[in-house]
This record gives sequence, structure tokens and C-alpha cells, in this order.
Amino acid sequence: MKKEAGRVPFARRLVVPGGRDGRRMLVVAVIDKVGTGLWAGASTLYFIYVAHLSVAQIGTLMGVSGVLGVAGPPLAGRLADRFPVTRLLVVAQLARGVALLALLTTHEFLPLMLYSALGALPDRASSVLTKLFAARVAGPQRTRYQAVQRTAVNIGWAVGGGGAAAVLTVGTASAYQVLLLADVASYLVIAALTLRCAEPPSPSRVVAGRHVPADAPGSADGPGSPASAGHAPGSSPWRDGRYLAFTGTEVWLFLDDSLLRVAFPLWIVHGTSAPVGLAPLVLVLNSVLVVALQVPLSRFAETPAAARRLLLPLSVAFLTGGAALAASAAGGPWFATGAVLVAAAAFTLAEILHSLASWELSVALAPGGAQGAYLGVHGLAQSAQRSLGPVVVGAAVGAGPLAWPVLGASLVAACLFQHRLVRPRERVAAPGPVLIAARHSGRDGTP
Repeated sequence: MKKEAGRVPFARRLVVPGGRDGRRMLVVAVIDKVGTGLWAGASTLYFIYVAHLSVAQIGTLMGVSGVLGVAGPPLAGRLADRFPVTRLLVVAQLARGVALLALLTTHEFLPLMLYSALGALPDRASSVLTKLFAARVAGPQRTRYQAVQRTAVNIGWAVGGGGAAAVLTVGTASAYQVLLLADVASYLVIAALTLRCAEPPSPSRVVAGRHVPADAPGSADGPGSPASAGHAPGSSPWRDGRYLAFTGTEVWLFLDDSLLRVAFPLWIVHGTSAPVGLAPLVLVLNSVLVVALQVPLSRFAETPAAARRLLLPLSVAFLTGGAALAASAAGGPWFATGAVLVAAAAFTLAEILHSLASWELSVALAPGGAQGAYLGVHGLAQSAQRSLGPVVVGAAVGAGPLAWPVLGASLVAACLFQHRLVRPRERVAAPGPVLIAARHSGRDGTP
């Protein structure tokens, strides 16, 4: 019996929540990121060497795409409360492929900017739709499912990036076009796979002329959850002050992305004596830690209360990362290298903890009757960070070593504020028999 019992934890690690459709959508996510990894590493070089755009034009193109892409999450979330999420995902995937394929039709700046911007809208929308599918198909195990998916996605990114690096050694226009077409092909494949997925039960869509209650089978929220208490079907996130404040703090906490991908390379070159070759190793360390730790740590965020508790160690990770980056400006190459690696590990841990807490809380705080609309608004946090983050961390690099502890302290403040913001609300108890009798008798409840 002991031998059999010992097999359970290992077996549990192999199980993907959500059944066959959950596994199928996991494959979709991996193929999506392999294709994206193939193109993401080559897109800027394509605009330089094939389309012959200037640096200013490329910056404008990416900026306009980012602005239009901000509309993707709330639009997708609102539509997902009314239409099947799997069909919306297929439309978004095909739209991404068409917009990308259109880049091959011209080398003119304005059409390229238009096609890139039109591709950004379904790209950001598909991210929210994928999260909604996960929340609905995995139910109470949504945090574990998201952790497994995020681990697989990191592997997909690595495979795609490695493939791009191999193809780009050729250095011809045809090589860039092959990478672009490979990404387009990935969209066709994932659209076909998504079509084979059954639509998961939704707490927000109208079935047979009535709203599905938040505690119905397939709902992401059970009775008594923060989402199911005090919200009517169709609630608007734009009138929910607590959720808007939560999303606002999320913009700042998502800075770990810009820190790892923008700040570290700039700081290594301009602020430390560490070797320049350390920059790509930071991303390798990031990927390895995410793959190793994301799923094991997911068990610490399986409920809203547990996710809220994670905000405290998250604040410690942010503060440690900021202090280590500041320290990396002192000492020789070896000391600087060690400090940078400590900072990278701390911010990667922060990325993992925040992804777990953010995912669970964003779903738990959303009422079942408007789950799509709420998660769509939450998706604005990542979109805003992609525009704001590079500016913030770039300014920190220019300000010098003291900027990093200050930035770390601001992230700690955001964690503590969010920790207080999402605390459980007291509920008003239903009137008891004594109180009801008092109301009818006009007295204070005495018989």
C-alpha cells in the first residue's frame, strides 16, 4: 500500500486538468509559441533588412501596434460572455495569420504599419480568450492548468527561438520569409486543433433563455467565492472600483517582464562591469527556472486566500532583485556577474509568484455572470505594461544604481496595497428567525 501511495504525487504531476480538451489546448499553446518564437526573433530584422525601414519607422510601427492592441483584451472578454470562446479563438488565430501574411505583399511603411496594427488586436485578444478557456475547462484546478500551460509555453518559445537562430544564419530575404510563413502555418494548425475542442461550460453565456448561475457545473466560481457573492449576471467591471484598482496595481507588478527583457541587457552594458555575453544567459536562466518551478509552486495558489498570501513573498522577491541590481554596479566583473544572476533569479521568482497570484485572483474576483468582461479588463494590465514598462525601466537604467532599490520598494508597496485590497469582504448574514419575529412584532426580538 505504501508503494502505491507513493505513486500518487508523481501521477498527479503528469495529469493535465481539463481532460482531453485541456490537453488539446495545451498543444495549441505550445505550437502557437513555437511559431511566435520563430517570427518574434526575426521580425525587427525583417523590417530592417528586407523592408528597409528606418529605426524611427520601426519604432512608430511598433508603437501604433501596441496602442491598437490595447483594445484586444476588453473586446475579446466582452464577446466571450456572448459567444463560444472556442469559435472566437479560431477567428482570432486566423486573423493573426492573415495580418502576418499580408506583410509579404508590400515593403511600404504605411501598409506595413496598418497590417502590424491589425495583427496586434487579435494577438492580444487571443491571450485573454486562452485564459478564459483555461478557467472554464479546468474549473477549480485552473491555477494548476495555467502553470502547466505556462511551463509548456516557455518550452515552445525556446524551441521557436532556437529554430529562428538556425535559419537566420543563412541571412537571406528568403530565410526571413520562411520564418514568417512558418508562423502563419502555425496559426492554421492551431485553428484546426481549436475547432476540435468542445466548448467548455460558461457561467456567463445565456443557455435556453436563462443565465447559467455562478455555481453551476463548469463555472470557475463556486458558492461563496468572491466572484459569486453580491454580483448580478452582466455586472460591468468598469463600475467595480475594487477590480479596477486591482487591475491598476497589476500594471506595475507586471514590470517583471520589462525588467528581465529590457532592463537587464541595458544595465549589464551601461551600468556594470559584467561581460556583455551575460545578457542572453539571463533569459536562459529565466526560462530554466520557470520550467522547473512554475508547476511545483502552483500548489501555493490554488485558492484566492492562498494567492493573496503569495503577495508577501512576492514583495520580498522584488525587493531582493532591486537590491542585487544596485549592488551589481560595484566591484569587478565576477562580483557584478554574481549580483546580476542573483537579481535575475529574484525577478524570475517574482514573475512566477505573480503569475500564479494574478491568475487566481483575476478569476476569483470576477463574477460568473461577467467573467469574460472582467478578465478582458484585467488583460489591459499586461497591454499597458508593454507600453509603459520599457519607458520606466529605461529611465531607471539612466538614473543609476539607486533607482533599483527605489523601484523595488515601489513594487513592494504595490504588493502590500493589493494584499489589503483583495482581502475577503465581510458578508451580511441572512435574517434569522428571531430577527424576523422582531420585525413582525415591532419589538427588539424578545418573545
